[in-house]
Amino acid sequence: MRIPIKLKFFLVTLVMVLIAMVGLAFADSQKIVRFTEAWPTYIDPAVAADFSSSVSVVNLYDTLVFPTYEGEVVPHLAESWEISEDALNYIFHLRKGVKFHDGTELTAQDVVFSINRLLTIGQGYSYIFEPVIDKVEALDDYTVSFTLQEPFGPFLYALVRLYILNEDLVLSRIEDTGEYGDLGDYGKRWLLTHDAGSGPYMVEEMRVEEYLHANQFPDYWKEVDPDAPLEFRFIGTTETATVRTLIRRRELEISDFRQPAEFYQNVAKEEGVKIAKMFGGSTLYCMMHTQKPPTDDIHFRKALAYAVDYDAIANQIFPGARQSKGPVSSILPGHKSDIFQYKRDLDKALGELKQSKYYDQLDEYPIDLIWCAEVPDEEKVALLLQANAAEIGIKVNVVKTPWMKIIEEVATPDSTSHLYLIFVSPHYAEAGSMIQSKYHSSSCGTWEQTEWLEDAELDRMIEQAIATVNKEERFAQYYAIQDYIVDLCPSLFLIDQPENYAYQDYYIDWVAAERAEQGERVNPVMGYNHYMLDVKVYPEKRDELLKK
Repeated sequence: MRIPIKLKFFLVTLVMVLIAMVGLAFADSQKIVRFTEAWPTYIDPAVAADFSSSVSVVNLYDTLVFPTYEGEVVPHLAESWEISEDALNYIFHLRKGVKFHDGTELTAQDVVFSINRLLTIGQGYSYIFEPVIDKVEALDDYTVSFTLQEPFGPFLYALVRLYILNEDLVLSRIEDTGEYGDLGDYGKRWLLTHDAGSGPYMVEEMRVEEYLHANQFPDYWKEVDPDAPLEFRFIGTTETATVRTLIRRRELEISDFRQPAEFYQNVAKEEGVKIAKMFGGSTLYCMMHTQKPPTDDIHFRKALAYAVDYDAIANQIFPGARQSKGPVSSILPGHKSDIFQYKRDLDKALGELKQSKYYDQLDEYPIDLIWCAEVPDEEKVALLLQANAAEIGIKVNVVKTPWMKIIEEVATPDSTSHLYLIFVSPHYAEAGSMIQSKYHSSSCGTWEQTEWLEDAELDRMIEQAIATVNKEERFAQYYAIQDYIVDLCPSLFLIDQPENYAYQDYYIDWVAAERAEQGERVNPVMGYNHYMLDVKVYPEKRDELLKK
């Protein structure tokens, strides 16, 4: 379609005005890190769950333990802890003198409030804790006790998703909506644009549809490197022309990872710019609705699995990617390395299709494949899958859909389409994280499980595995679960994606990027590779580039 000249001029002008606004707003800033991502983002820890939201809360809030690059956890707000012999009680001893952003001290009661609020609201990462928490009590100002309904093997790892809020501040900001009884809206409206945390950064300004601007918290309890960013700005765009221009003007330090290959090839030519390639656990799935004809038929799903050209996706569309080995990212502890992989084989695809009850009615059952409008390369994957399916007689309609609309339509089985291309990352550093969030029935109706699997036997297996305290035994159960899922074929396991970021290597040091370049593991927990205290900024070097 030809774009009218007047409209083209208007669009170009609009983009340049937005770029100018971003640049002028921070023309005098020094130690700032600006990065882009698909939007909106939610900075309320009881709501946050996607990539941009996780990056935000990681920097605004503290947790009891902190995830390491090696996939373990270390003390953070909790200096130490004890675990009962039956693994049903955990007692944490809190660090004294930790301040919230309003200057008040963080205590055990704030921990109790934070977990109760998360479980009551029932969004975000609540699904991790809801099945296992019995009660949480403050034994004194600096001691908090968690009692579990049943053992939860990865409990310590999961606590990287319990962000601690300032109880008094949140309760002072509730609106009387009645949504949560006497607790009104539980502070949800206020927390859309403000924080109640103790993290290394605090909200300066939050525009829900545009950006998050945060400043370094001067009274943070942890020692902060003098070259750490004094502020960061999280910009809500993945529009390629805008991101490219911001990089060139040195008004963007880190790009999003959702850009097409041509973008990275182009900006890598800029002086001082490098491309970081991180295998951070992000996996691309084509999720198949298992309750909607014709993808409700296992043979139909397996036919598609055998028809896919995985090599083209990994080598041409996402160069440097690896074909996924099953339903769990290969970097996670507990991943089964020798799991069965579907490979392109049209004879096997047709063999499966002939066993489908829809084989003689394919013309009556076209399927819709949804790709995320904010991720341009997904269109290439969608068109490839469309062509692959056509080779065995299956008609696929490719539909471009904004991310927010995807979230809305997958909320019910009736409104969910047949196929969705969606990236998923682990929420804590263990295979059980992806297994639970992707395939347990409790995640149906979220963007992480558009398959609507609702398999009672699988639920039982998952619940039993995560209740197993012994790590070796738990991992053995994870292996069996992965085999079970692969045999059901509810998803096309496409690629483990390298998250490619263009970044200003000349004037920032970014630990995650440096580790990736050296072939070392980056943080497998979504959001933590953008922990701003792991970045250093040298504004005088930026000035050198601007003068050239």
